Amino acid sequence: MIRSFAFTTQGRLYSKDIDLFLMPTLLADTNLFLWVDLEQAAPEDSRRILEGVFRFHPLTIEDCLSVSPTPKVEEYHPKEGDRFAPHLFMVIHAVDYSRRDGVFATSELNFFLGKNFLVTYHDVPMKSVQLTADRSVHGTIHIARAPDRLAHNLLDAIVENYKPALDELALEISDLEQDVIRSPHPRLLERIVQLKKEVLHLRQIIGPQREVMSRFARGEFKLIRPHLVPYYRNVYNSLSQIAELAHSYTDSMTGLLQVYLSMSSNQTAEVVKLLTLITIITTPLMMVGTWYGMNFNDMPELKAAHGYVISAVLVVVSTIGTYWYFKRKGWLN
Repeated sequence: MIRSFAFTTQGRLYSKDIDLFLMPTLLADTNLFLWVDLEQAAPEDSRRILEGVFRFHPLTIEDCLSVSPTPKVEEYHPKEGDRFAPHLFMVIHAVDYSRRDGVFATSELNFFLGKNFLVTYHDVPMKSVQLTADRSVHGTIHIARAPDRLAHNLLDAIVENYKPALDELALEISDLEQDVIRSPHPRLLERIVQLKKEVLHLRQIIGPQREVMSRFARGEFKLIRPHLVPYYRNVYNSLSQIAELAHSYTDSMTGLLQVYLSMSSNQTAEVVKLLTLITIITTPLMMVGTWYGMNFNDMPELKAAHGYVISAVLVVVSTIGTYWYFKRKGWLN
């Protein structure tokens, strides 16, 4: 799907769903700026826009159409023979966490940001893009007054969508903590290791993304007007807070793993203790039974009139005595 919008410098919608042949004309109008959103668009349609209309560098187009595992931002200035306008190319990732699957799903969003255009490309529908489009077209506050302002709103929406994912992750960790304390079952170990892996994945996503946003926060790019730099800095601060939260989740998972191992060790120790006590308490019975189980002819006890009763009493008394001694020492608690 290809969506296109033309906005005035006051942020009002001028036109939408623009024909391809009209886009160069709108780009030439200094009172308008163009936003083209390529969502699950066919490669040939994407190339017609990226190459035919905006004439971006072929390497940038290849980066856009392929999967980029690491967020990045690059600044492009035309040299002799280049036909594209100065622009920024940026790769950013949105996340979503599913408690049912227990994994973070990442969605890649590519930006081409110029003085009077913004082109976004993504392979899957994204809440942040849809929300920003709805606010730009139907909102009472005109956020689409310039490409750098619209790009900020997209980035801010992406970062805001991190929070529900982190809330889901926090609930998952809380449930795991209760399960580990209640019953440290071996299947919990797999859940703990998997969740720790996902937290590390989240940190790997946020780290490079924060580095990208730090360049915007420092005002490195001339295409970002100075009065908008504080807004980008706010997005960077939000990412920093999320990174700190992810770090604390890593510590929580490490602590949870240690608690599980400790609880599991204690549980094993209790089982060993119980088996040891059973063995020791039944030792008198085994000794008596072993002794008289030899049945040698010259054992005088075998001819005793009350030998069976004496042996039974000896077994009962010695077993009770052993149990009482352990109870008095507190080893049966």
